Amino acid sequence: MRIHEFQAKKLLGEFGVPVPNSRTATTPEEAKAAAEELGKPVVVKAQIHAGGRGKGGGVKMADTPEEAEQVAGDIIGMTLVTHQTGEAGSLVRRVIVEEQTQIERELYLSILIDNAAGGVTIIGSASGGMEIEEVASTNPEAIKRVAIEPAAGFQPYAGREIAFALGLDGDLLRPAVKLIGNLYECFIAKDASLIEINPLVVTKAGSLLAIDAKVTFDDNALFRHDDIAAMRDPDEEDPLEVEALELGIGGYVRLDGNIGCVVNGAGLAMSTMDSIMLAGGEPANFLDIGTVNDVERVVNAFRILTADDTVQAVLINIFGGMAKVDIIAQGVVDAHKELDIKVPVIVRLDGTNLEEGERILSESGLPVIRASDLGEAAAKAVEAAG
Repeated sequence: MRIHEFQAKKLLGEFGVPVPNSRTATTPEEAKAAAEELGKPVVVKAQIHAGGRGKGGGVKMADTPEEAEQVAGDIIGMTLVTHQTGEAGSLVRRVIVEEQTQIERELYLSILIDNAAGGVTIIGSASGGMEIEEVASTNPEAIKRVAIEPAAGFQPYAGREIAFALGLDGDLLRPAVKLIGNLYECFIAKDASLIEINPLVVTKAGSLLAIDAKVTFDDNALFRHDDIAAMRDPDEEDPLEVEALELGIGGYVRLDGNIGCVVNGAGLAMSTMDSIMLAGGEPANFLDIGTVNDVERVVNAFRILTADDTVQAVLINIFGGMAKVDIIAQGVVDAHKELDIKVPVIVRLDGTNLEEGERILSESGLPVIRASDLGEAAAKAVEAAG
């Protein structure tokens, strides 16, 4: 789960990370009032779940409250297109009004779950303000990585390694180590998967400040954090993904292809998507209904897929272990009764109660396309979608 910049900065501030004074606004009038309250020149920034806002016209300076009102009027209500939003862009509903900062240097700092290292890694770069992917591609030696030993947790030496790599020595060394330690504390306490500050700046007054912040959280840990879950902004998420979550299908991610998938198990779902691509097709989604013996869950999965007009075929790939094949088969039958399914449905079933599942589908009279293995199922799905 992602949150907005203003929410991320509030959270980081609670853990002792220095952030600029700011206010949020949903109207130009509120932006003017915020600038008056701050009493300084401000920067007005669009709040969407995407980077590259400045290049798209979503970040503007204002020297007076009147200017803040004007530029907020330009930004609020615009459809902001960046390299991360895609061509459709994202509607701006809110801005952050923040006091301008006199910047001496821009740096990059992040903490993330590093799958390659098998744990938490702190990343720093003196090339702040740029996309870290670009830095990694053009100047990889400018990036410093420090893996954190899980049993020991954050130790000051790790902070010093990053600080020295960023050129934060002398009077800035102690504040830098403290900031990095506070960032790690927030990361662990809130079950984050990424905290990124880009840029972390050295001000002309000689202090450190998080000018921008991005935070994402592990969805599987949200049950422990009602305060974080309350920050979710459904307007920034795909409507079908929101609906799937409301229907109890947490493992749904919409993609760009045209073959809908219903699979039990994340690993099998990935294998199914790979098989579709190897057969020359493109999956329309990742959908893991999980180890579930619930007919309605299967029906709801179809409900989501049939609401996506890009789906030209549906591939059901089930290997029943604890999940029972006959329950899945009944779900397929009930879905055809309850919903207007106009696309071909390819079904591959194996595992527990397979014979009963086969009987249910055979006696249903449904025009489903059967397959005995995953390769065959993927090939038939690609053919049907074409």
